[in-house]
Amino acid sequence: MEQFKKKNLIYQILPLVSVSALILSWIAFSLATGGIIFPGPASVVRRILKTFETPIAGMTIIGHTLISLKRVLTGLFISCVSGISIGILVGSNRYLKATLGSFLEIFRPIPPIAWIPIMIMWFGIGELPKILLIVLGSFFPVMLNTASGISLVNKINLDVGQIFGGSKISILKEIVLPTALPSIFSGIRTSVSCGWTVVLAAEMMGAQQGLGLLVMKGWGINDMALVLGAVIIIAFIGAMFSYLLKRAERLLMPWNR
Repeated sequence: MEQFKKKNLIYQILPLVSVSALILSWIAFSLATGGIIFPGPASVVRRILKTFETPIAGMTIIGHTLISLKRVLTGLFISCVSGISIGILVGSNRYLKATLGSFLEIFRPIPPIAWIPIMIMWFGIGELPKILLIVLGSFFPVMLNTASGISLVNKINLDVGQIFGGSKISILKEIVLPTALPSIFSGIRTSVSCGWTVVLAAEMMGAQQGLGLLVMKGWGINDMALVLGAVIIIAFIGAMFSYLLKRAERLLMPWNR
């Protein structure tokens, strides 16, 4: 028991050690380069706070963050709902897998960024093309992982469920989804990363607000502190997403801890 507590304590300390090492490396690299090419943490924090005094494009950095977060969450919601639904259909029906699955495979290798010029030509530079790009970028990981997870369900378990009079809904809820959930969550994690990559690219191409705009503004005026500030905020939000997904996994899959 004592050894287990020590191991548990080590696992809790290790993330703090890695973050501390990263910050110290950041400070050392900043000092080595004079803080111009790669500003240190203090300079980045000061630059972030400065946006409260002199907003960029009429917004503080919090406002730009919320705009990007809203776009990502909207796109992820649409892609997860549609991706999980289609993934269940494709994974559980071999005819759909042969037809719809093959059709989707044609579009899967296309990078989401390649759609940016087409979206701008079709829909302009408003909110709709940005949301659609996020959906395109984050749909395939969750759909493919869901279909893969569904295909892992043991046919014997399905037969047993039918023998005991289980309805299609109850079999899906009690047998299929518990087996597929690890794959589904893996797909959602990948979709989150894809969603942020796409929204930044879209905002850098023609947005009036968002973290991608801050990256472009900082790059245009050689303000590396602003660029790093936007990047660090994205990293922090990504870490929060990862933490929340892990908590959701533990809640929905207590057997998979």
